Order: sequence, then structure tokens, then C-alpha cells
Amino acid sequence: MTLDDKVAAARAALEEREGVLVAFSGGVDSSVVAALAHDVLGENAVACTARSETLPEAELDDARRVADEIGIRHEVVQFSELENPDFVKNDGDRCYHCRTMRLSKMYERAQALDIPTVCDGTNASDPGEGHRPGLRAVAELEVFSPLLAHDVTKEEVREIAREYGLSVADKPAMACLSSRIPTGLEVTEERLSRVERAERLLRTWGFEQFRVRDHDGLARIEVGREELERALDPAFADAAEEHLSDIGFDHVTLDLGGYATGSVSPANESVEESSDGEVTNVFDTDYPTS
Repeated sequence: MTLDDKVAAARAALEEREGVLVAFSGGVDSSVVAALAHDVLGENAVACTARSETLPEAELDDARRVADEIGIRHEVVQFSELENPDFVKNDGDRCYHCRTMRLSKMYERAQALDIPTVCDGTNASDPGEGHRPGLRAVAELEVFSPLLAHDVTKEEVREIAREYGLSVADKPAMACLSSRIPTGLEVTEERLSRVERAERLLRTWGFEQFRVRDHDGLARIEVGREELERALDPAFADAAEEHLSDIGFDHVTLDLGGYATGSVSPANESVEESSDGEVTNVFDTDYPTS
């Protein structure tokens, strides 16, 4: 099937529904589903974002902005993963517990709005990316995944987003904040907070692909390979050491291997580094913040 055929099939499948609530993070996958649903269902399509301690405030702001960009109604529900001891203990099924709670909140809001279907942005590339316990929750709760159902891959999702003119078409994946805490180390509000503050600094300093991993007080900064040269600038090292120490980290390090997904996840997690690109030689960033 061509991409046009896949998009037409996904739109048709959504159009058959009386209404859908899209589990909406504001990332490219859920944004494409929201755009498709809004196209064919209009007011009977709603985007819903679950707010919790693991969602950076900047990501919630992005979700609101992108929903407005699409023109779809946007709802926000609130819950706390930290109330679930199975999530807090941070074993290999952390994402399963998180996704179960998050999607359960989506179903509650859908029921309140008399919407029969909850759907999400799982795409055809996701099942092949290693240890993904969150997908088990999607299957158990019978969430409709139109991109997966019609074999739309991640790269095709980005192509659709570009055709819609969505600002998130090339947005890097942003996993929840708990993914920065190594498996086996408890997820706490303190750890989540200092990771969020540290990553907000890196974003302010102009980095695009990055993570700050919290190894019980040791900050391990990962940046994309194409941005690694900037991170090796002594001015960045000095600023990172000063500001991350102020945030509450005991030690600050830079991972010379660069950014890699799942680098603190279970051993059977697939680790995929960001795509290599041209290294930009930029050393004029004013790293310290006022």
C-alpha cells in the first residue's frame, strides 16, 4: 500500500466511529492521529492529555499549543503515578503500570463525555523497538491504534505531519521523566523535579536531542551525536556543573557515547542512538542563566 492508501484507510476507520478521544501527548504520533480524527469527525474528536509528575510542564504547554494548531478540542486529566507502589519501585514493568493508569484516566474522561472510543498514537514501528511493556497495556485496554492498524511507520508519521503542516513533524521523541531514572531505583518527586529542571536548562541553552539521567544524585547528560561537540565546550561544562549542582545533583557528568534511548532501562531494552548528523561547531551560547 502507498502512504496515501494507508492514510485513507486510517481516516476511514476513524470515520466509522461515533466519536474518539485521542490520548494526546503533543508528540508527532498522537498529533497525527488527532489531526486525522479531527478531519473526519470534527467536534466528535477530542484530544486528551494526562498530567502527572512525570510530564514536564513544557510538554503540557506544547500539547496545548499543538491541539490549538490542529483545531481539536483539548481536555486535561490529572493523576499521580507516585500513588502506585508498583510504579514507584521502577522495575521492568514501570511503563506498563504508567500506561495502564494513564489510559484508564482517558477512559474515565471518554465515558464522561459519552465518547465510545479511546485511541492512541502507537505506530507500526513501535512493536519492533525492544522491551515495550506499555504496549501490553494498550492491548489489554483495547485502545484503538489507527497508525498501527494500518501499518503506518514512524517515518511515514512524520511525512503525514509535514503534509498537515504540523510544527511537531520533526520533534524528537520525549519519553516521560521517569525514563531518566535507572531501573531499580525508586521514582520519587525529588528525582523527577531535578531532572525536569536540568533538562529545562539544556533546552534553554539550545540543545535539541538530550536526556539528563539521574543516577541517585549523579547527573549523566546525554546529547545527540550532532550536538556532542557543543557539549564538549568548556563553557558548557562549567555552566552545567554549576547549575545542576544548584538544582541538587551531587556530581555532573557527560556521556561521551551520546544520546541513546533506553540507556537506563532493562537489559533486554533495545538501545537506539539518535541519527548521526553533521556536527555544528557553535560555541557562542550564553550558557549561564540570569
